[in-house]
Amino acid sequence: MATLTALHEAMTRLDDVWAECDDSRSLSRAQLIAVNGAVDALKRRLDAVHADVAARIAEESRSELGADSLAKQQGYRSSAKLIAASTGMSTGDASRLIMVGEATAPRADLLGAPLPAKYPLVRDALGVGALSVQAAALIVAMLDRCRIVAGRERTAEAERSLTESARGLGLDDVRRLVTKAEGRLDSGGVQRRVDEQRARRSVTIFERDGMVHLDARLDAESAAPVVTAIRGYVTAAFAARADSAGADAPDADRRTVPVLQADALSLFCTHVLGCEERLPLGGATVVVRVALTDLESDAGTAEIDGLDQPVGAGAARRMAAGGGIIPCVLGGDSEILDWGREKRLFTRAQRLALIERDGGCAMCALPPQMTKAHHIRWWGRDRGPTDLENGVLLCETCHHRIHDSGWEIRVEGRGVDGRVWFVPPRWVDPDQTPRLGGRARFDVGRNFATVA
Repeated sequence: MATLTALHEAMTRLDDVWAECDDSRSLSRAQLIAVNGAVDALKRRLDAVHADVAARIAEESRSELGADSLAKQQGYRSSAKLIAASTGMSTGDASRLIMVGEATAPRADLLGAPLPAKYPLVRDALGVGALSVQAAALIVAMLDRCRIVAGRERTAEAERSLTESARGLGLDDVRRLVTKAEGRLDSGGVQRRVDEQRARRSVTIFERDGMVHLDARLDAESAAPVVTAIRGYVTAAFAARADSAGADAPDADRRTVPVLQADALSLFCTHVLGCEERLPLGGATVVVRVALTDLESDAGTAEIDGLDQPVGAGAARRMAAGGGIIPCVLGGDSEILDWGREKRLFTRAQRLALIERDGGCAMCALPPQMTKAHHIRWWGRDRGPTDLENGVLLCETCHHRIHDSGWEIRVEGRGVDGRVWFVPPRWVDPDQTPRLGGRARFDVGRNFATVA
């Protein structure tokens, strides 16, 4: 865990990068990045120490101490209330801080002999600043939920994979990692949650203030075609806007994303009522990815492109039987066995293969419906071929950022098992350290098998 020495080093680093500046307005771009990194390093080490202290406060406030409880002596009902009041954080955040501290603190057996922490790798990652307390809380909570079902060895392997994969990721991306890992560790739990969520699906319609309000709560299986179609319409609308020569004209399309989504829903319902024209969906397709063994046993889980929540194999089978859904069935070595009825279309098959490899925008992880396939080596300028090793899925923003800022894209390996790396220009990173992109960035399932 973080020590006073580590804290002193982090504070010294911040002092060094801040020394020559009066305030943040006088920082150069390089200094802004340096100060941001130094502040983050210091904050992570402080949070790690805080988690240790929070666990000790909780230990000194346990209920069996009665009137001698530290929290009660300070006038608070619980240790979480004490920490929340003294720091200004919410009681929920204080509870998560205590949970992380307790899960990563050294332990002792009934005879007082020392034992390692419950999650020693999370503890180590916290200590060196590789994990934030918030990310550690997500990992610890998931491992606790799956610990009994998964067993000690697979829980330890999941801890190793998650602590390694979570380095350098934001909290939202860590949440995606944890969601995928939980689906593999406890597929039975996923099935139960999917059934519960499906039973709670609902759409309510009411009028207020002259507007009609829709409140939809959908399980992943029900939401997949809705989300995919709406995102596809928004993508097509933005593409048409970008191609328009009169973008600055008074009558140019300036609808926001929420407005476009509302228009999409209205148009889709109008289309269903009339069913006489085909609406543009920007190539949107629902792809359900499932392992052959899971599909045959009906005990595993499946993933839907563009959604983080896994579904059961039974739901995958039902979706694959419906229109507009493409099943991606994988063999034991992640070999694609079936792309569904659209495999015969070469250009669509290539895009589906890129979706399988990249998962969406390979750089920022936007869903597949909001991306286009681009040549890494340009078709015209570089005479680059149209094959998987020269293709990458990018949203329009990342596409322009890469070309305008001088990023390099490299693909290692062949086919859908290849890995996409982004190499920053020297003015962004003098060492030009490659950054992993695509689906591989969130793949924590290759090292531990699914439990039925």
